[in-house]
Amino acid sequence: MQVTQDFLANSSGGPTVLRILLGGQLRRLRQEKRISREDAGYAIRASHAKISRMELGQVSFKPRDVDDLLRLYGVDDPKQREALLGLVSSANAQGWWHRYGDVLPDWFGIYVGLEEAASGIRTYEVQFVPGLLQSEGYARSVIRLSTTTTATEDIDHRVEMRMRRQQRFTTAGAPRLWAVIDEAVLHRPYGSPEIMRGQIEHLIEMGRLPNITIQVATFAMGGHPAAGGPFSILRFPTPQLPDVVYLEQLNSALYFDKYNDTHGYALTMDNLATQAPRPEETEDILREFLSRYGG
Repeated sequence: MQVTQDFLANSSGGPTVLRILLGGQLRRLRQEKRISREDAGYAIRASHAKISRMELGQVSFKPRDVDDLLRLYGVDDPKQREALLGLVSSANAQGWWHRYGDVLPDWFGIYVGLEEAASGIRTYEVQFVPGLLQSEGYARSVIRLSTTTTATEDIDHRVEMRMRRQQRFTTAGAPRLWAVIDEAVLHRPYGSPEIMRGQIEHLIEMGRLPNITIQVATFAMGGHPAAGGPFSILRFPTPQLPDVVYLEQLNSALYFDKYNDTHGYALTMDNLATQAPRPEETEDILREFLSRYGG
């Protein structure tokens, strides 16, 4: 298999995406040669499980391992080898979120890396205001509910990280964010009335940004296709990387990137956005709740 010009032209982005791109390229090279994961693992003195993790972009890459695999897969052209080996150091780089490793679970670190590289995110939430739209006070109230983060310093660190994630959405060239929030979120108080007022005011402010769309799935809608629970869909500017659906669980997360899975969620989000009151009505809906909290 030739390393395509499209791959090389679009091999920029955060380290998480680069690892996935490089791993995917290695998988395609291996499959073209009909080499098993076991044989590939033997060539680099590793297990087939490590080959699987490399191909999924879940681990860092050693230049020697990549070099040995390229030889095994018959990639002899110096320019192709140089291009792929040149991605290794960038793919192994640590993103800004690694400084929060003391309070960042591994499974969520993967999501933050993908979020950082996404050009568009669509999300549906039923329990909380989405993290990317939370005010600092509201975020602190939510994080304090955690049974694993109780120390004040750890709570501060998690709030700081959540606020840092939001910065990218309020700067020039920001990605697109489309959030549908279940009405129940607005009824459920996290913190004092002052905190809830601040959160709703924050939603109104964020909803006025050109790259952010917010809808409220009101109770008046009745049942709807997203009744199964919250999810997010991430889209990337790199053609080689498919959409990713993220489902957060209590102590873990699920990631789907197969079309049969992601397409169903995309249709569900389309239907939900169609059934919910229009984005133009969101500010009026939010102002009704603002009055309930004394605003």
